[in-house]
Amino acid sequence: MRVLHAVTLHSPTHAFGGPVRVALNLAKGLRARGHEANLLALGEGFPEPWPTSVEGVPAKLFPARRLLPLGFSGMTSPALLASAGRLVRGADVVHVHLARDLVTLPVALAALRAGKPLVLQTHGMVDPSAKLLAKVLDAVAVRRLLRGADALLYLTPHEREGLDAVAGAPLPNAVRLVNGTPAQEERPAPSGPPRILYSARLQARKRPVDFVDAAPAVLAVHPDAEFVVAGPDEGELAAVRARITELGLSARFTVPGALSGTEVLTELRRAHVYVLPSVDEPFPMSVLEALSVGVPSVVTHSNGLARDIARAGAGRAVDPGPAGVAEAVLSLLDPAENATTSKAARELASSAFSMDAVLDTLLGVYEDTSR
Repeated sequence: MRVLHAVTLHSPTHAFGGPVRVALNLAKGLRARGHEANLLALGEGFPEPWPTSVEGVPAKLFPARRLLPLGFSGMTSPALLASAGRLVRGADVVHVHLARDLVTLPVALAALRAGKPLVLQTHGMVDPSAKLLAKVLDAVAVRRLLRGADALLYLTPHEREGLDAVAGAPLPNAVRLVNGTPAQEERPAPSGPPRILYSARLQARKRPVDFVDAAPAVLAVHPDAEFVVAGPDEGELAAVRARITELGLSARFTVPGALSGTEVLTELRRAHVYVLPSVDEPFPMSVLEALSVGVPSVVTHSNGLARDIARAGAGRAVDPGPAGVAEAVLSLLDPAENATTSKAARELASSAFSMDAVLDTLLGVYEDTSR
């Protein structure tokens, strides 16, 4: 089966975050099972010559052009738009990681016009919005795509409700597909000073400053603790650095910027605890990756993984804000609790979020759309 995965942007800094990681994990899993899976995306920040594959997945990357000052929504490529029809016609299934942007919307529309089986996966990026641009795009393209796709993959009941609301009617083509994570080597038993990690985009919704503000309470008990704030900047880097300086904690923090996939796993294997203090996070890949190597994780209650983590004893779910984060981190730094929670994290990742289970579901969806 030839599957084309279309996602908005791939860059060396992994600026687009989780949707690219999901697309790559699925494409790699499909290829391991003998299918032909390729990646289509904008590219930005690569030195010449540009890559023709990403992590072993053949990739067609088009240089990004920023037409409007709207972040990812204002990026496109005339060459990609001109090639979209040809590229979708060469696939048996077109799997679009849909956002309200000028990349994934045109590719999905091209697949619809070509009569190709179309699978949409929105990653929480398409939800009811009062913004004018969102309303325009919904009227012009999004609603038509949600109703016309052969399958629509969603993560949580909340996301499903939002998609029904955007479409203006219940969507009978919706199928729940959780994010999966490849099996990883277990981290070694933590040693040395406590090391607490944040690894995600530095974006207001993800609240990296809450992570910084939790540090003093942790340091009051563990004065040798080390904190890492990793990830590409999406507007919060200056605030993070300023708060670290205001608290006089420059010696206790490392801010390495964006990390590659391999570098993220290296940091996770050194971490005692992983923290993602974001609110309304649908289904974060960074937390799944932490669980897969056995790092106890702290999330807020609005995180799509919060109930699973709390139920399995794989970490802590807390109210938003630094106080809850600090209390949770301190409890997980207890050696016995850390060991127990680490084992539960690994078990949760392998039982509920394995790539094999996700791929079994996805291939069933593909087969149904191709009939």
